[in-house]
Amino acid sequence: MRRNPLPVERGRLLGRVRAEQDAGLVGALLGAFALAVAWVAEHPMHMAPCALCLLERWPYRVLLLAGLAATVSPAWARRSLLLLCALSLLGSIGLSLTHLGVEQHWWPDPLPQCMAPHFHGGTMSERLASMPRLPAKPCDAPNRLLPFLPLSMASLDLIYSVLASALIGATARGWRVR
Repeated sequence: MRRNPLPVERGRLLGRVRAEQDAGLVGALLGAFALAVAWVAEHPMHMAPCALCLLERWPYRVLLLAGLAATVSPAWARRSLLLLCALSLLGSIGLSLTHLGVEQHWWPDPLPQCMAPHFHGGTMSERLASMPRLPAKPCDAPNRLLPFLPLSMASLDLIYSVLASALIGATARGWRVR
């Protein structure tokens, strides 16, 4: 007599659903942690962010929201949201590489906010009027989160993005740390 394989298949399906929900939750937590570290570095530690630093926070905002949505969404939407999580981390890796290249002087600053203002001629009042209200931190001046660690915030962000991608991918595939 042949047994019905339905309970086994149902168990695998539920395990996959749970793994995808866990991956969304892990993504949301990793996004929240990255934003919390950026907030602590900027406010309590008084590190001035440059324009690229501010831009590098957006993928983590997307990761946080898409991860939260993936934990509560139906199965048909969950995979799309996890794909959005993966794409946001891919964007974070790209932005981190760009920022790291600017810090190491591999290429010029891609944003006009990163450049120092150039003043040509005119009166002193015209020059003062053309200055930005807040001084901008140049993107090629690295911030070091930990003074004893020779890694800038941009390089730490690159490492974090790669590790977060691997962790979310492993969680979505159902791998567990035991």
